[in-house]
Amino acid sequence: MFLKQKHRVALISVDGDPAAEIGQEEAGGQNVYVRQVGETLAAQGWQVDMFTRRSDPEQPMIVEHQPHCRTIRLVAGPAEFMSRDVLFDYLPEFVEQFLAFQTQEGVEYSLVHTHYWLSSWVGMRLKRQMPSLVQVHTYHSLGAVKYRTLGDLPPIGAKRLMVEKDCLETVDSVVATSPQEREHMRSLVSTQGRIDMIPCGTDISRFGQVTRAEARQQLGFAPEDKIVLYVGRFDPRKGIETLVRAVGESDLRHLPNLKLVIGGGSRPGKSDGLERDRIEGIVQALGLTAITQFPGRLGDTNLHLYYAAADVCVVPSHYEPFGLVPIEAMASHTPVVASNVGGLQYTVVPEVTGLLVPPKDAEAFARAIARILKNPAWRDKLGHAGRQRVELGFSWDSVASRLGQLYLQLIASVAAEVVPIEMEEDAQEVAA
Repeated sequence: MFLKQKHRVALISVDGDPAAEIGQEEAGGQNVYVRQVGETLAAQGWQVDMFTRRSDPEQPMIVEHQPHCRTIRLVAGPAEFMSRDVLFDYLPEFVEQFLAFQTQEGVEYSLVHTHYWLSSWVGMRLKRQMPSLVQVHTYHSLGAVKYRTLGDLPPIGAKRLMVEKDCLETVDSVVATSPQEREHMRSLVSTQGRIDMIPCGTDISRFGQVTRAEARQQLGFAPEDKIVLYVGRFDPRKGIETLVRAVGESDLRHLPNLKLVIGGGSRPGKSDGLERDRIEGIVQALGLTAITQFPGRLGDTNLHLYYAAADVCVVPSHYEPFGLVPIEAMASHTPVVASNVGGLQYTVVPEVTGLLVPPKDAEAFARAIARILKNPAWRDKLGHAGRQRVELGFSWDSVASRLGQLYLQLIASVAAEVVPIEMEEDAQEVAA
């Protein structure tokens, strides 16, 4: 017998562990989003379980984050790190483990919010077995966008495109995090299906609470340093090479007291570790070793300090459906120079909170960075406007509240469809 609770929801992120350390391989914005949404929903009165795949035998099965919010790691394939591209074959096992956990706990979830295309497949299979289950989905990235730049589809590519199309056309709601992502869904995935636009958020009580001078003192930077910051994973699609060449192949390298800080974790021998090695090789070849720092993984103790210390945060990604880094930097009163792609066109307001330039264009990035570094008063004006923009539209409280309202609307809608059927069946039994 199941105990059904209207406000019990499951966030499913097969490939992005909400309890993982940010900066590990394939641990980035998706992990932050799921964790922050889950914790904030719980604070707003929801019962939240966040499901992911166990990727290390030493990991605990359940991590309690706060009252009514926990991460549950299910067995789906070997308990080891695996690239997203090879996880699809283990998804049926993930579905079985989810259902077994639900039975063991004696609960039934009213709604699942799935994240990334792998989890959308899981959610759609669960709906087949639980017709009253509501499914909301967030893509985080679209294969239709990613594969446009590739000559040939990877082996998993065709399957991903098919699943993403089925998801948009069949789930109860797909959440777009920016107007640009919504347009890509309509133009590249399907004209059918419901789309609701709710952006990502950031912790405005964590970022922006320390001054530039205080942050520099704690990190060991000098007051006169000109700090150019990158934060994120080591992945060729993040465009770190563009930033390095923007500094090393322009007059920026000759600016007094210039510091290039490339923050993010890496795993030796894994794909992100290999990309870091490649970037370090470019730094060395361009003669930038003396002015470049690789502080490694940035987390709870120091990420906010690096954002606050920087003169400018650079986001040179080839594509971002949203991008958390820009709003974290803006929340920290730091202007952003970003690629003019995807959701970055939504979060960064040109000439107001930062600058947008063409992706992969090192010369354009160099010019934009120089404009901000050479005008401290304008830098501060951009930073102030960025903080205001984040406070108004991108707090996690605001995002979770909007998601909660969407959840309630969809749950009520499904209940309204189910109840009349049950009443009709009861009436037929009485008549018989």
